[in-house]
Amino acid sequence: MKRVAVVGTGYVGLASAVSLAYLGHEVVALDVDEEKVRGLRRGQPPFYEPHLRELMALSRERLFFTTRYEEAIPGAEVVFIAVGTPPAPDGGPDLSQVRQAAEGIGRHLGEGFTVVVNKSTVPVGSGNFVGALVRRAFEETHGKEADGRFAVASNPEFLREGQALQDSLYPDRIVVGAEDGRAIQALRELYEPILEQRWRMPSRYALRA
Repeated sequence: MKRVAVVGTGYVGLASAVSLAYLGHEVVALDVDEEKVRGLRRGQPPFYEPHLRELMALSRERLFFTTRYEEAIPGAEVVFIAVGTPPAPDGGPDLSQVRQAAEGIGRHLGEGFTVVVNKSTVPVGSGNFVGALVRRAFEETHGKEADGRFAVASNPEFLREGQALQDSLYPDRIVVGAEDGRAIQALRELYEPILEQRWRMPSRYALRA
């Protein structure tokens, strides 16, 4: 199983974090909102989604919440960026949260190879934007080149409100894009339990494919 970090605990980030933890991965979900993180640590999600609270409880031994990049990023093999991209005044997406996340990830990359995954709604070509930010932050912090230390992948979400866990655990498709074969392989391994459907939902939950 993988060590995973998810930056952002909004609708997409939290549903993804809980689903991956339920499947057996070790997940640290990071959010800069301290009040939200305190609630999540108590098992209280900031929004209602069917069975979310129950799956959080079932996954509590593998699901952790923090406000600190240094607690979430160094040990992660896969890091998801799942922060908000609200409309900017010019009509395009505001990527300031994506920038903050990418820079925080770059400053705290661990020693091993890390896959940085765009899961936020971002324009085409944002992989280069994120990659450049991660690289610069790493090199400015550590004083050495980041070559081979990380790769950026895209993994768009197709979650529907009210069915986010069903869409996460029983997806009709999983789309992944990356130039580095190691990133593709890491995400293939991450999603293998879903692709092979070799896990079981507790019978008391009406979450079905």
